[in-house]
Amino acid sequence: MYDVEGVVEALSKLSYEEVLAYWIASELEEARFYRELARRARNLGLGEELVKTFEKLAQDSISHARDLESQFKSSYGRNPRSDVPPLEVLPVLDKFERADQLEDVLKAAMESELIAHEAYKLLAEKVNGGKLREFYLKLAEVERGHYEALRKMMEGLGKN
Repeated sequence: MYDVEGVVEALSKLSYEEVLAYWIASELEEARFYRELARRARNLGLGEELVKTFEKLAQDSISHARDLESQFKSSYGRNPRSDVPPLEVLPVLDKFERADQLEDVLKAAMESELIAHEAYKLLAEKVNGGKLREFYLKLAEVERGHYEALRKMMEGLGKN
């Protein structure tokens, strides 16, 4: 079982610097997750539109990570490092080995993005400090965008 409450508790105790490092690590992990979903979707012959959506989510995560890493290095003069596990990537990949599992995987990925969205909103309410609060609200919106992309993909499956 994934300990969302434990991750939220750990995040609530981090400084702005530590949250920035966490977000970078989370974006990189999320990119790996979506790249792997794209690879599996392609191998299962599930269509280029699906593959492209997963690849776009992966590329978005890489772009976010690069931008944040540049900000981190210019602010702190070193590479970021975080030991807090990412909220966005629940362990769903091992469920996706056959084409008939796609709907379950999409639902799990959507749930993961919603959990992250809600957790970041909750963290924004808990922390003291405008800069950190804004940061969590921005994280929440990024995850909401990922959820919406997955929701559209799910709706597209229903039309086939």
